[in-house]
Amino acid sequence: MRIATNRPHTETDKAIAACKHVGESLRSAKLWGAPGEKPREGRTHLVSPEPFEIDEAMLRLLVDLGYALHAFYSAVNDLYLRVGPDWVREYLDIGKEEDLIRHSRMNYQKRALPRVIRPDILLTPEGPIITELDSVPGGFGHLDCLSAAYERCGFELVGSPRGVQQGFASMIRDAAGSNDPVCAIIVSDESIDYLPEMTYLAAELQQVGLRAYTIRPREVVFTESGLMIELEGERLRVDVVYRFFELFDLPNIPKWELVAYAAKHRLTVVTPPYKPFLEEKLLLALLHAETLEDWWRNSIGEERYRLLKQLFAPTWILDNRPVPPHAHISGFRWRNKPIRDWREIKNGTQKERRLVLKPSGFSPLAWGSRGVKVGHDMSQDDWAQVVEEALESFGSTPYVLQPFYETALHRVRYYDESTEDIREMDARVRLCPYYFTTGDEATLAGILATACPKDKKLIHGMTDAVMMPCRASAV
Repeated sequence: MRIATNRPHTETDKAIAACKHVGESLRSAKLWGAPGEKPREGRTHLVSPEPFEIDEAMLRLLVDLGYALHAFYSAVNDLYLRVGPDWVREYLDIGKEEDLIRHSRMNYQKRALPRVIRPDILLTPEGPIITELDSVPGGFGHLDCLSAAYERCGFELVGSPRGVQQGFASMIRDAAGSNDPVCAIIVSDESIDYLPEMTYLAAELQQVGLRAYTIRPREVVFTESGLMIELEGERLRVDVVYRFFELFDLPNIPKWELVAYAAKHRLTVVTPPYKPFLEEKLLLALLHAETLEDWWRNSIGEERYRLLKQLFAPTWILDNRPVPPHAHISGFRWRNKPIRDWREIKNGTQKERRLVLKPSGFSPLAWGSRGVKVGHDMSQDDWAQVVEEALESFGSTPYVLQPFYETALHRVRYYDESTEDIREMDARVRLCPYYFTTGDEATLAGILATACPKDKKLIHGMTDAVMMPCRASAV
């Protein structure tokens, strides 16, 4: 890292003022921390004097990506509920309770899809790569606060003005089929670190006329007419529940059965729907499955299929069952040969272990970076152990395998509070675009960029990371 010295003093002063404004905006919103981390007295990520810049080609790609991802989720929904082979449902049902599986197939939510979509996109030298999809994402409240601050500094962003605020409000109104719905954002104890940003977001949504309130599950009141929330002695009937809790955690969530009952009897709308099969990382593996290629081409269209095929990281499911003698694991090669047993990768060299293991979903280890294992970042013995553990857990928590991607380096500026100056670093960058769906359209509302020092193997919010919204470069 080095101090930037080639800019006029007045420009540096302006940059410092912008950073201080952004930092103060986060503090006043009680969001002075990376999404998902507990608030602290000091900073938990760095602030840049400007948004992260993407070119017009990248912006067009990300706009198109929203429509492709919406079509993809719709196709997965059909694949699971109507026309897919049994093995697809078998994979997607692993580890789920029978009651939840039955609920996910109920007619009342047959066509329901996630209304907030966020892919994790790594910027590699070869182009953008999607490593994960999240349909219960955090971070968009944080992005809204950042965006508002940068907009006040005069920047025009992707999604401006206030794309997250406007996009979420439009999405809730569309879900309710009403212009004046009541929305309850329910945050569970498991997701409590995100409570500040969801509380902030609800207050911002009220500024544009949406009656949105962030509550805990125990605060829900059930009556014959539907779900209620109590505000200053008054009860409001909830039209839409935004579910900010994970389905694997349902046994620990008070009153979740009442919320599900109200949804089942169409007394309220719950989004994302109670469909755990739409929240698995192995969905990326299904897109790459050779036996499903014709299905994807026909269901989402050739152009969108090619786009997703290009962007989705190659992904394999670590199935521990024997492969017939005449067959091999489709699409995966080890030492330039196909293999029949995943245990063969346990003995790889450090170079061969440039692989990433992670739980597919429906597990406390499946969100954040909790369960992610980077093969070349551990000893051969440790790698062999995690591969074996992943295979042994197949019957309860399937794991997926992906290549490890080196990301391109981007020059990023940030404010150093200790010296009160602007510095620069070479950083590896992840983009998280947020799409909000209304009808059949998934609108790009904003992009959160996370830039980490080049020595970090996993990119996520951290003390040394710069987090910022994105803008499109001038033509």
